[in-house]
Amino acid sequence: MMNALLKILFWTLVCYAAYCVFLFFMQRQILFPRSLIPSPPQPQGGLSGIEEIWLDTPAGKVEAWFLPPDRKHSSRPAPAVIFGHGNGELIDYWPQSFKRFTEIGIGLLLVEYPGYGRSAGSPSQKSITDAFIAAYDVLAARKDTDSARIIFFGRSLGGAAVCALTAHRPSAALVLMSAFTRVRAFTSRYLAPGFLVRDPFDNLAAVQNYQKPVLIMHGRNDTIIPYSHGQALYRASRRGKLVTYHAGHNDCPPDWSIFWQDIEIFLHDIGIISAFSGS
Repeated sequence: MMNALLKILFWTLVCYAAYCVFLFFMQRQILFPRSLIPSPPQPQGGLSGIEEIWLDTPAGKVEAWFLPPDRKHSSRPAPAVIFGHGNGELIDYWPQSFKRFTEIGIGLLLVEYPGYGRSAGSPSQKSITDAFIAAYDVLAARKDTDSARIIFFGRSLGGAAVCALTAHRPSAALVLMSAFTRVRAFTSRYLAPGFLVRDPFDNLAAVQNYQKPVLIMHGRNDTIIPYSHGQALYRASRRGKLVTYHAGHNDCPPDWSIFWQDIEIFLHDIGIISAFSGS
């Protein structure tokens, strides 16, 4: 009887070890499901006024799109947003949704991930951080950008991209929408030990160390990245503000007009923009 139990225990441990090895090598396919995203068209702007930029990174050429601010607001250098998108998205998805930034006098830089879309390389915490550092340096060097008023904005995985950037470059504010605390928080879903994580993306630590204002936006009904992650990030922030939406993950924000009111109020309150349109 004892020998049979030992055999069962032995083979259970062998199977679990094999499972952990499988997860170790497959985790980047889970975290970065780029193969499931339809191939994008060749770059064509898609929206008038887009400036296509190719960033030099250790992973190769990475694409970024810059939407300049509406110059009717001022001819002086303007604030700008660096945006990181979700893990199942591309920069192609965002120009129309985020054009409001340019209308209120803020430049917008959409940064692709290595290995996504038309960009070279493979995604990882290091390669993504390298791409965002390169993007920041290009943006901050522009004559039409006020480098003291650069905002980091990330949605879902993009929150991790911009949180990682905070350790390398300064910013005026941080906006996190539907962001997680850290990748290791999800290992229990897969019954795996945390030390197997190759790309930890510790957003919680980044927010704890961040000195500037932080806006946390999260859906209360999010089942992919639970609302508790947004609450934890808010509690960890030194100068945080939490905005809660009655939404899940992929339908957040549920009302874009309310979303833009929340964004503009935050940017006005911290001195990035001088007037709040209320629209």
